[in-house]
Amino acid sequence: MQNPSHVDELFQNLQNGDRGALARGITLIESSRSEDSAIASELLNLAFRNRKDSIRIGITGVPGVGKSTFIDALGIHLINLGKRVAVLAVDPTSELSGGSILGDKTRMDLLSRHENAFIRPSASGMHLGGVALTTQKNVILLEAAGYDVILIETVGVGQSETEVSQLVDFFMLMLLPGGGDELQGIKRGVMEMANGILVNKSDLMPDEAHKTCSEYKTALHIMLPLIEGWLPNVLPVSATTRAGIEECWTSIESFKELRLANDQFELNRKQQYEHWLKSATMNELLKEVGNRFELDGELRKALEQIESQGLSPFSAQKTVLQKILSQLPK
Repeated sequence: MQNPSHVDELFQNLQNGDRGALARGITLIESSRSEDSAIASELLNLAFRNRKDSIRIGITGVPGVGKSTFIDALGIHLINLGKRVAVLAVDPTSELSGGSILGDKTRMDLLSRHENAFIRPSASGMHLGGVALTTQKNVILLEAAGYDVILIETVGVGQSETEVSQLVDFFMLMLLPGGGDELQGIKRGVMEMANGILVNKSDLMPDEAHKTCSEYKTALHIMLPLIEGWLPNVLPVSATTRAGIEECWTSIESFKELRLANDQFELNRKQQYEHWLKSATMNELLKEVGNRFELDGELRKALEQIESQGLSPFSAQKTVLQKILSQLPK
């Protein structure tokens, strides 16, 4: 087990720009080993007390829209402006197989090789929010390490993206030109949370991109604004030609300035921390329930009731809950 002085040294190296130390810190936080839990907690406390200003940007869109290529282009643009950029790429693959995580990183070719960038892929596993459970903790470490911009690439396959909005300062939706009505069911709910909309690959289909931008601008005008005084921009971009990248960043900066002027930027952060507290508490509570009350065994008994007695899963769960509650001290 690592001692406190080792944690202090690891944190100091992390603050000094050692990307290896940052990677080790994230690995420690993501570890499922019980002996790493206390160490990770101390590291997070140090990071939270020493975090620096950043802007967190969530980027979502259906697979194939070009999120990774866009992040590569935007990241290089930001580095050219003198900023340090971190990317948390949440992959929809299995935590066991890894799948296409490596593919996501290779699509960020320029960014992955730059000394002022840090890319960390992590599997979303069974978490449907589009964000891995450890992403919040990783953000805190990245801010303590001095990264100015944190880009979070979400799964983007139609699951609820509510968790993303509880994590970032600016939420960006990426679309393809002429996506068609078959994607409307996926995009509608996400669009209502978007602070900005990008129509990527506009260089390949300029007419369709122009039409798609016009359609979404019209749609936004008849929707209730998410942020008072802010109508999300709808911009055509091309990750390959870099067209629209500068305009995209200008829009993000304008949004942040508005939020700062209205004293809403820090308020939003405080509300997010409240959400993180509740989410973390519920996750740990579920773990404790599973560890203390032999939850797997009780679930197996409930499944037998479903099969033998014809109980619905919703009735059977009541027997599980009653068994757990009966063991709690009164």
